[in-house]
Amino acid sequence: MLDHLNVRPAKPTRVVIIGAGGFVGGAIRKQLDADGVTTLPLSRQELDLLADGSSAKLKGLLRATDSVVMVSAIAPAKTVSMLMQNLKMAETVCAALADREIAHLVYISSDAVYVDDANPVTERSACAPSTIHGMMHAARELMLKSSTEAPVAMLRPTLIYGAADPHNGYGPNRFRRQAAKGEPIAIFGEGEERRDHVLVDDVANITASVLAHRSAGALNVVTGVSTSFHDIAQIIAKQYGVQVASQPRPGPRAHLLHRFFDITDCHKAFPTFHYTPLAEGLERARTASS
Repeated sequence: MLDHLNVRPAKPTRVVIIGAGGFVGGAIRKQLDADGVTTLPLSRQELDLLADGSSAKLKGLLRATDSVVMVSAIAPAKTVSMLMQNLKMAETVCAALADREIAHLVYISSDAVYVDDANPVTERSACAPSTIHGMMHAARELMLKSSTEAPVAMLRPTLIYGAADPHNGYGPNRFRRQAAKGEPIAIFGEGEERRDHVLVDDVANITASVLAHRSAGALNVVTGVSTSFHDIAQIIAKQYGVQVASQPRPGPRAHLLHRFFDITDCHKAFPTFHYTPLAEGLERARTASS
């Protein structure tokens, strides 16, 4: 659950976005710009977290009144090498934060930190990741929280989709690319796995609200509605006028068959906020891509 240190939302003095050139970081920057919030966007060109001297460079950029959003990551982290690179990136940020006072820290984590059999998942579910990607985020959460005296918010989005997503992971983003080419949408087996998917614009909106409230704690950024990959494929197929085709799985079924969320804490934290329904979000992504 989040604790709002600003009972009434207030614009942060400045928000430093580490990873502003990425899919999620770019959406957060766009939202903050629309809200009239001053930002310092740092992409890899401005700050390479794996380069020598990057910690000192970041320290020199930070002010005591800054809010910092850490979203930079090599994701999804699937190998030990990727895990170690991500931890090195976090170490760079932690070293700067340890020597520089800031006002607020927000980390964009992942629901992969939770134990697989936590259904429904809440913010109080056990953090016991079963994947390298989940372990990476869990470790970075602990590292960042221990590096600063500032209030820290851990946002844990589920599977994110949107027009500008650079990945081709199984689900909405891959399905849209196949459909846009006029190809049948390929699902594994019957596509029965049920997952929650959140529009990147909603992740950005929640992040902006957390910054305005200077919130501390953890929040799952999820819609609370889990949909099968079969049904997602059917929605996209109808939008593009293509077919859905079942194909054999390339390997064993995924370790996590279904995941459901209880979003009571989100309703309590932001009572007026409503997530974008999946069909509407997919249509927005289609329109933005055309």
